[in-house]
Amino acid sequence: MNLNIKKDEDDKLNNLNQDKTTIFQEARIFNQSPISPRNSRILLTKLSYLLLDDSFNRLESTNLFFSITKLFQNKDPALRQMVYLVVKQLSNQADDVLMATSSIIKDIQPNSNLIYRPNAIRTLAAITHPSMIQSFERFYKNAIVDRSPAISSSALVSSYHIHPQASDTINRWSNEVFDALSTNPSSTAQYHALGLLYNIRHKDRVAISKLIQSLTQSPSSLRNPLALSMLVRYSSRLINSDPNLSSSILPLLESWLRNKSDMVSIEAARAICQWNGATPVHLSRPVAVLQLALSTPNTPLKFAAIRTLNDLAQRHPLTVSSCNLEIENLITDSNRSIATFAITTLLKTGNEASVDRLMKQISSFMLEISDEFKVIVVDAVRTLCLKFPNKYPAMLAFLSQALRDEGGYDFKRAVVEAIIDMIKGIGESKEMALAHLCEFIEDCEFTKLSVRVLHLLGVEGPSTPEPTKYIRHIYNRVVLENAIVRAAAVSSLAKFGTNVAYAAQHVRRSVKVLLGRCLDDSDDEVRDRAAMYMRIIHDDELAKRTTHEEHTWSVGVLEKSLCTYTTEQNYEEPFNSAVIPRMPKDQIRLDTHVGRLGDLGEKQGESENSKNNKDNATAHSEELLLSHDAPASAATSAHNSHALSSTTNITSIPEFAGYGAPLHTSPPVHLTEEETEYVVSVQKHLFSEHVVFEYHVRNTVPEAVLDGVSVLMGLGDVGGSLREDFILPIDTLTVADGERSTYVSYSFIDDEGDGNGDNAGYPTGALSNTLTFTTKEVDPDSGMVEEEGYADEYQVDDVELGISDYVRPEWVSFDGEWEAMSMEHSEHSELRDSFTLSAMGSLQEATDALTALLGMMALGGSDVVGSAHLHTLRLSGCIIRGSAQGKVLAMARMAFEEGEGVNLEMVVRSPNSFTCELIMGAVQ
Repeated sequence: MNLNIKKDEDDKLNNLNQDKTTIFQEARIFNQSPISPRNSRILLTKLSYLLLDDSFNRLESTNLFFSITKLFQNKDPALRQMVYLVVKQLSNQADDVLMATSSIIKDIQPNSNLIYRPNAIRTLAAITHPSMIQSFERFYKNAIVDRSPAISSSALVSSYHIHPQASDTINRWSNEVFDALSTNPSSTAQYHALGLLYNIRHKDRVAISKLIQSLTQSPSSLRNPLALSMLVRYSSRLINSDPNLSSSILPLLESWLRNKSDMVSIEAARAICQWNGATPVHLSRPVAVLQLALSTPNTPLKFAAIRTLNDLAQRHPLTVSSCNLEIENLITDSNRSIATFAITTLLKTGNEASVDRLMKQISSFMLEISDEFKVIVVDAVRTLCLKFPNKYPAMLAFLSQALRDEGGYDFKRAVVEAIIDMIKGIGESKEMALAHLCEFIEDCEFTKLSVRVLHLLGVEGPSTPEPTKYIRHIYNRVVLENAIVRAAAVSSLAKFGTNVAYAAQHVRRSVKVLLGRCLDDSDDEVRDRAAMYMRIIHDDELAKRTTHEEHTWSVGVLEKSLCTYTTEQNYEEPFNSAVIPRMPKDQIRLDTHVGRLGDLGEKQGESENSKNNKDNATAHSEELLLSHDAPASAATSAHNSHALSSTTNITSIPEFAGYGAPLHTSPPVHLTEEETEYVVSVQKHLFSEHVVFEYHVRNTVPEAVLDGVSVLMGLGDVGGSLREDFILPIDTLTVADGERSTYVSYSFIDDEGDGNGDNAGYPTGALSNTLTFTTKEVDPDSGMVEEEGYADEYQVDDVELGISDYVRPEWVSFDGEWEAMSMEHSEHSELRDSFTLSAMGSLQEATDALTALLGMMALGGSDVVGSAHLHTLRLSGCIIRGSAQGKVLAMARMAFEEGEGVNLEMVVRSPNSFTCELIMGAVQ
């Protein structure tokens, strides 16, 4: 009989594909008396499934909600649990859900059924507005410290979810939450309690550090593996955010390596491997733990270990190479994810002799894995190209085969970018790689990739020994592809016509014929491009300016200035392109790779760190890794964009018309806090014979109007080098005016240095500032301004005039320029000195301070420190005025020792000896 009943119930549950109308009709059983618990449970289950994929309007939800609350009268435990589940799902859709609060609180009472209480606690948190949680504070506090793990976990999880909206109330429960950590040893409640306690204290780093220390002093206080794993993660965050805590946190992480739970030991090993300051000595024990995990039959454990080793191989390949034997055994693992990570790890740690064997093993299972893992393999192959450029034929053959395989856009894009990197980094591979890309675009389904390859052919094709063989592939795209690809093909053809014209006139004539055929294209973009390039090809001077010019405008700054020009609609004056900074085309090309570098995420810094530590890295790989300049160049563009508006404003002021164009404009520096009554910031505009201080002033006092606002400057030590010209005050400044500017102009008295290392012609020091004005009070009732005011002044912070104000950051190919400035090859000057920066607490701090002090551009990603102990900073800039005017490069080698600070060796090279002395003197 029982079996038949069970079968009948299953038949009803299997038919869950119900619509809203059916549910509403059947909901009448909730009003029956007596209530049928079994039928009500089945209907609630159907409703719960329906709510997962669909939603009701508020009226329907409210009616259902109050129908369901009638089931609180029934004492059936299973029915009551279903009621709580559906009530939580409807709580966000129904109105007046607080009406069920009294029924739920009855089940929270300590004398109620143990089965009811956890569900009631969760449901109360769902239906209660966070602002009302204080009314139920007593219930939650008692539940948090309850002896039952289920009740305690329910209260902790509920508190965790409502903490963002009711943080002030829940922060007062920290004592009860801490007690829950020891009330239920080894239960999941410890995990929930630790998560809530961290949320309460996460803004206080000292409190988090004390929490970790207190929980580790007593071995029996925390025994749940989930809680211990979370504690390891919190420790990892702490040690990475504050290197000074490494001495206290690192021993804890090493002690967790011996934990009997595999989950905790693997998490501790992962934390040490991801620590920024880890050295091979620190990594020996966690790598041994991971190596042991590779041989276990537990698949999740193997996956966690190999993934951690794969990530570590980016930064410490030699350390991971000790596990190569175990990793090779995982290549044939039945789990394709583990096999993929094993292959990519071996690619990062293997030697040149093993490349061919690894490439064969990769090819055997590429068709069996998903696109996500294919992208990982391709990225690993690209990294291998940088290590062993002589093995490019085997790797290029693998990549070309990957282009012919089935795959999505992300996979094909990764392959194309890898081949492009090989072309840029390994010159011998250019013709073979271009041939493979030409074959790829013959049958490419992705428009973006076709355009990318066509652009590359236009850039690289004309410089090959046989450029004509690529023209056929390009023109095929004009005939066969869509309008976007046709337009890109026209641009690529034109580059062959201009860049090969001087060496092969027949190529130029052929390109003219092909472009002439494009003049009849159905798409206007294709026709316009063809017409434009026909005009360029016929004019050698125009072709030289457009296709051979090595510099072009900064796109970001140009776009912003054009938007400003069109917005203001002041068309009486023509657009002034002279104020747009020009950048090398090489730098523009690097900026196009920012998106791809963003996809690689943290691998940027890791790859740079790995590059610095590899003695066998070739010059090709160094050039390829210069793509890390993209973030720096982007930052420079942002600075130029910010300075553009101020530059445009100052050049339009008649008093500065004779000064010429500004040589350098600094970013704004705040001299007051944002909350003060008068907010002041300053920008410095450097001209060939003058320096202008532009003070941005904002009045935040509605009851006051300021007249004659100006700044009186005290020159201090630089008084003998500067002569005041004039001050341009602000006539009237009210709150409604927002931010307005007052100017102070100075002339340089001595423009020449004596060559003995002093800063003559380059005054530096702190200049005091006093804001002076006449205050007129405003009648709050009538809004009238008093005629008579009183003189007032407001002291603001000093402004620093430093060497960085005379330096303009410039991008160069550092290795080539550095070698060209070598004393062995030319008459350039070099200056070398050593310093001890005892006040610096880390290499990153020293790097940021040095870059800001000198005002130069950090190249090769050297502004990001990848090691806690050694770092090399590469800087480039140009002195923009005076006797030291000219290009300057600097290399700073830094070593950090705990307690002693940073030891710095500085090398400066420039065509001018005084330039070297000026830069070195700024560091001293």
